[in-house]
Formats: sequence, C-alpha cells, structure tokens
Amino acid sequence: MPIDLSTKPAPAERTWTAPDTFWPALSAATARLDPALAVLHLPALRHNTHDMLRRAAGKPIRVASKSVRVRSVLDAVLAVPGYHGVLAYTLPEALWLAVGDDEHPAIEDVVVGYPTADRSAIYRLATSPELASRVTLMVDSLAQLDFIDAVIAPGDRETIRLCLELDSSWQSPVLGHIGVWRSPVYSPEAARTLAAAIVKRPGFSLVGMMGYEAQIAGQGDRPHGRPAWGATLRWMQKSSKAELIERRSRAVAGVRELADLEFVNGGGTGSLEFTASDESVTEIAAGSGLFGGHLFDTYRSFRPAPAASFALSVVRRPGPDTATLLGGGWIASGPPGEDRLPQVSWPTGLKMVEREMAGEVQTPLTGVAAGILRVGDRVWLRHTKSGELSEHVNEFHLVDTVEGRAPAIVGATPTYRGEGKAFL
Repeated sequence: MPIDLSTKPAPAERTWTAPDTFWPALSAATARLDPALAVLHLPALRHNTHDMLRRAAGKPIRVASKSVRVRSVLDAVLAVPGYHGVLAYTLPEALWLAVGDDEHPAIEDVVVGYPTADRSAIYRLATSPELASRVTLMVDSLAQLDFIDAVIAPGDRETIRLCLELDSSWQSPVLGHIGVWRSPVYSPEAARTLAAAIVKRPGFSLVGMMGYEAQIAGQGDRPHGRPAWGATLRWMQKSSKAELIERRSRAVAGVRELADLEFVNGGGTGSLEFTASDESVTEIAAGSGLFGGHLFDTYRSFRPAPAASFALSVVRRPGPDTATLLGGGWIASGPPGEDRLPQVSWPTGLKMVEREMAGEVQTPLTGVAAGILRVGDRVWLRHTKSGELSEHVNEFHLVDTVEGRAPAIVGATPTYRGEGKAFL
C-alpha cells in the first residue's frame, strides 16, 4: 500500500518515548497476527524521515537502499522534499529500481555503492539507453573498467556513468588503519591520477565521487557501559574528521579540474551533521536512521525512533525462570559480538542466556519477566541494523494512528524478499 511520510507526527503519536505505552500498543494492534512478524510504526518512520532532514541541514539525502529493502518505503521517502536518488548495493537491484512497474515509479537516479562484476547486469545496463542514463557504477581502479570493456566493447554500448570512490578511513599515526577497507584510492593525488585515466577512456563518463566515513557514520560514540572506550572513540572521530575534511576537499578539487562532477557523496546516518558541514560534499547517503536499528542508540547527537521491530512467540518453558522464543537468530553483519544480536525490547527485564544467545530456531530468555511469560505470549525485539531485518520477513505490517485512536494495523507492504528479490 502507498505510504505517506510527508508530515511530521503529532506529539501525541510519539509514544516510543514511553516504552510501557509503545510496546503494549504494538501488541494490541497486532493481536490477531501470528509471530514471527515485523512491524513498521509509521509515526516513528515519519519522525525519523524528518529528523534526518533536520540533521542534514539542507543538503539532499540519497537513500541507502540496503538499509531499507522495502520498495514502497523507498518511494515514500523519495517523495519527501530533501531526499533525492538512491544508493543501491548491487547492480541488479539498481536496474530493478530504475525500471519501475505499475505499482512503483522508476527511480531515475541510482548510484551503485559498490563495484560490480555481474556480467549479465553490466550487459543489460550497457545496451539500454534508458538504464545507462539512470544508473551510475562505482569504481576505484582501472581493472574495473577493463572488466566492463571485456563484457562489451565501448563502440558497442551506451556510455557508462561512473562514480570514483575515495577511501575515507583514517590512517592513524598510532593505531594504523581505522575504518573499513573499501577503495585503494586514498590521497588526493591518487584520486586525480585515476580520474585522469578515466576521462581518457572511451565509453565512460565520470559524473560523481563518493567517500564513506564508516569510522564516524557507523560507530556510536556512547557505547553502553564503556565510558573509557567512548572517550577513545570521540578522540578518534574528532581526529578523523579534521583529516578527512582537508583531504577530501583537496581530492574533490583535483578531480573537478578534470571532470564536471554532478555530485559528491559522503556520510551516513551517524555522521549527517559532520558530512553536511563539509563544503566539498553535495549530498549525503543515509538510510539506517529511517528504521532506527538499535545500533544507533549508542550516539550522543541523535536518537532515532524504533520504527521497525519484530515479534516472536514464546513456545516453551524449560524452567520456572526461562522462556524460549521460536527463532531469534537474526544476527547483524559486522564484527561478531553482543552488539550484533537483536535487542530484547519488551517486556523489560529479559535477557538472553549467555551460553546460547540468539539461535536459528530458538532463543531462551531469562530474567524477572521470564517467569511470568506463557506459551503464546509475544516478545518484541529490534534488529541491530535496519535493512537486514527485511531479509527475514516477506512483509512489514504497517501500524498507524487514525483520527486520534489507538495504533492499529492499516495495511502491509512487501520487503524485497516478499517480492522475490534476494540481491545479496
């Protein structure tokens, strides 16, 4: 069903600030549905949509589709002024989004956030004037251009739009590499050299630059129960920000001398304010803040609402103080650790069993509330991240408040998985 995110939620709808109201209301709204089920709370989603715009301070936001993976939500967010274009995670996904269908408009500005080696998708892109004008590929080496040329020669294809990725990690004099291992292009000189080689190659057009500062955007600076580590993170991020602004500005200026760039992309949900302050950046990529995974509870500067959550059923009672859920092992990507586990949000006073944690088919829970849970009761959880939850369910049930009444199910919308799409 169509989703409208155009208006901010009324104060009375912001019930997520009172957990003892918010979660029981979700249980009541979904009482006739059987878990496992996932919910999108539309007032919370509206709040997150507009709060991200506030944090971006006027710079357009390109929606990171991997953090959503729900076509109707992408449509709804892109209909809100201030959002423009999609950062896709695979070329087949980008082509699917760029075509559109009877239910979804074509997205005419899609940047693939990672290099591709998908021959059939490259061939399809290169032989379609429409798709070639809408989709931009990510590159960080000439080897990727050689690969495309081997699939289809420049004289036999449309011009391929390219975005050059600048490594935005921090090379600490003491700690070494801090961030993620992405592009090998680190220095402004390396970026200019690669850009010069790209613009000389027939069949390609360099239209953009990108840099993802994961050590800032994806690392909360207020880790729970670890104040010393939090202070270390804040020092690291402050140092990284100063270095990156100077280096990225020089890299962008050098590339602009060679190519008429349409956009320079940076950032992420966790760094909207910082990236917006970088004058060399023209747009910000973000998406995780829309659904509000619990990873983002560890930031000092903002706190997204829990727009996406899921419920599982209690199916057994192995002991007087233990209740076991069916399923639960929906683990987030990244370094293995407790922060990759789903967060048990309601009822309060529940925790996972240390030697078992979240399992593929069962998750035992202990704690004060476990003793009163009965078979058939539901427990609400939040995923660490955002879009990865969409890989576990075929649809999200949509909860909204209508004319001041209690929250209720107003429809459902399929995930990528529910539409038969599994891109990664």
